[in-house]
Amino acid sequence: MRYTAVNFISADIQDWQKDLLIAELGDIGFDTFEDSDEGFNAYIPSSNLDVQRLETLLLDQVVDYQLDYSIKEIEEENWNTLWESNFNPILVDDVCYVRATFHEAKPEYLYEIVIDPKMSFGTGHHQTTSMMLSFILANDFKGKRVLDMGCGTGILAILAAKKGASSLLAVDYDSICVDSVEENKVLNGITNLESRLGSKEVIEGGIYDTILANINRNILLDQLDTYEAVLEKGGELYLSGFYEVDDLDIIKHKCEGLGLFFKEKKVMDQWCAAKFVKG
Repeated sequence: MRYTAVNFISADIQDWQKDLLIAELGDIGFDTFEDSDEGFNAYIPSSNLDVQRLETLLLDQVVDYQLDYSIKEIEEENWNTLWESNFNPILVDDVCYVRATFHEAKPEYLYEIVIDPKMSFGTGHHQTTSMMLSFILANDFKGKRVLDMGCGTGILAILAAKKGASSLLAVDYDSICVDSVEENKVLNGITNLESRLGSKEVIEGGIYDTILANINRNILLDQLDTYEAVLEKGGELYLSGFYEVDDLDIIKHKCEGLGLFFKEKKVMDQWCAAKFVKG
């Protein structure tokens, strides 16, 4: 996965103004930040960068100070070092501890997930991943056939495996993510997880009890028909990667037209995750 750096330069921005701006940038997909001598840098998966949305945010948020920015795509081989320097362990719902290989183990927690933080998205730090992990923790996966679409590091499938899933398939269009899943399943002792490179075409003809898809609104809307076709009757569909206010009603409408009925949602900093059941 390629990342893009946006270098923000300001001589008069206050710390509280920078914190507010970073929070807003997080809401539009930026997931890593670091201070610089002239301001700060923000990083986003290149495919998620919407310059018009960024400029609209800056027009709304930048008040009483000057701010300039420049955009540069990061070479893939440089991203690992940067990502590792910004990777901190997280704890989800007080029971699931997510750490990197270079962090100390915490065996006192019920679930521990070890992620080798390469360039693939999905370490639990983003709100959408955290909410999906929380959904997995709160629901039954014992004996379930699980599909993880847009799998990133495979973190969701790995937790589902730890919760007793019988078989798991992780799918991503990025070969780096597929390689990451293969590495991370070994780190976590998972033996029933398969990874595949591709998109909705690689799951046609399969059948699953549970589908996890943390992608974005437009891809979800495009793939929902395929999800419905491969989901067992009574099966559960967990979706995230979209906003509550702008996106949830659109997704609910499409799901209900396919016989996928909304059950509950989680919201964190305007991001949303939702559970549906196939009727």
